[in-house]
Amino acid sequence: MTIDFKQRRQRVLDALGSAVLLLPSAPLAIRNNDVEHEYRQDSDLFYLSGFDEPESVLCLRGGKEKPYALFLRSRDPEREVWDGARAGVDGAVKAFAADEAFPIGELAQKLPALLENATRLYYRLGRDRSFDDVVLTAIDKVRSKAKLGLSWPVEIVDPATIVHEHRRVKAREELELMRRAAEITRDAHLAGMAAARPDAFEYEVEAVMLAVFRQAGAERLAYGPIVGSGPNATVLHYRKNDRKMRDGDLLLVDAGCEYGYYAADVTRTFPVGGRFSGPQRAIYEIVLAAQIASIEAVRAGVTLEAIHDASVRVIAQGLLDLGMVEGPIETVLEKQTYKKYYMHRTCHYLGMDVHDVGRYFVDGKARPLDTGVVITVEPGIYVADNAEGAPEQYRGIGVRIEDDVLVTPEGASVLTSDVPKSVDDVERACA
Repeated sequence: MTIDFKQRRQRVLDALGSAVLLLPSAPLAIRNNDVEHEYRQDSDLFYLSGFDEPESVLCLRGGKEKPYALFLRSRDPEREVWDGARAGVDGAVKAFAADEAFPIGELAQKLPALLENATRLYYRLGRDRSFDDVVLTAIDKVRSKAKLGLSWPVEIVDPATIVHEHRRVKAREELELMRRAAEITRDAHLAGMAAARPDAFEYEVEAVMLAVFRQAGAERLAYGPIVGSGPNATVLHYRKNDRKMRDGDLLLVDAGCEYGYYAADVTRTFPVGGRFSGPQRAIYEIVLAAQIASIEAVRAGVTLEAIHDASVRVIAQGLLDLGMVEGPIETVLEKQTYKKYYMHRTCHYLGMDVHDVGRYFVDGKARPLDTGVVITVEPGIYVADNAEGAPEQYRGIGVRIEDDVLVTPEGASVLTSDVPKSVDDVERACA
């Protein structure tokens, strides 16, 4: 899949006017001692460049003949023996189409000149205080030359106001990568369903799924997987994945891969023994009906609030029918008593980040969805073992069903529709 990074940069440059955009790379993170965590580039920087090395800074200058500068590590044969090849200054120009490239060690020296006569600076303050100092010092150096006729950025604006608005709506090539991530994630969930057996451990299911991700060419997980059986399925962000599964358990698996820097995010809940019990099925069918209602509500112009409300109404009625809350339905909705069992939102944006960028509210009002936005739809019901007032037969049951959904003018296109979720299809996949 070829991505036109130059076109992406040009869209941002057109929006900049005479401003400057500055994006530092994601930092290296130490795991322990001198061992680093796996590196993943800052999504904004990668979105505009395709450059994935640490210790780098991207600079775009609106209205300039050479608008794109990249600061990066120099070639270092000794370090490259240990860490792998670097692009270096020449590679930044040849392979990543930078108009100018400089060693990262020259950033403090070069930055003031790059900021001269800029009307504003798009830069995220507060994320890296040491880098903030570099930026503010550079602005001060330009300000000190005011008597020479130079101007400087008089305001610093979060780059999200430009870059994230472009990232929010997915282009054709982005959707192709997301569809591939969805396909790989589908195969992993099918493998997980087949691997879930009584007396196996949660991490065995996780391992099978991770193998599918890597064998299919996914670079990494999109997020830490949740593989929660029995009471663990009621813990929203359960991560230990170390319980021995029992016959009759439900297993909630929330896992997705990242492919080409784009994420999939899928949750399925299924019976370890291959068949839902009566109470499990009752809860599951409420959640499934809620998800279907929300997916049916998805279309351009609709808000995430409206999609969430569609799930809430179905879940509230279902809980009322099971005797888990007291009605009437409008009272349940008004007092939000359903939140004891359904406490999170139904949707979030999806893209390069699993919780992707983009404003949810504009001027205090819920923002309507645009064609090309991808969201998750993930209602759930979670009845803790010790849930006071819950009928005994429903305690310890946790169910979430999540799909990745593309917004279209006509409605929803479910990117993950091939992952089984009807009761019959799930039981067949677990057989």
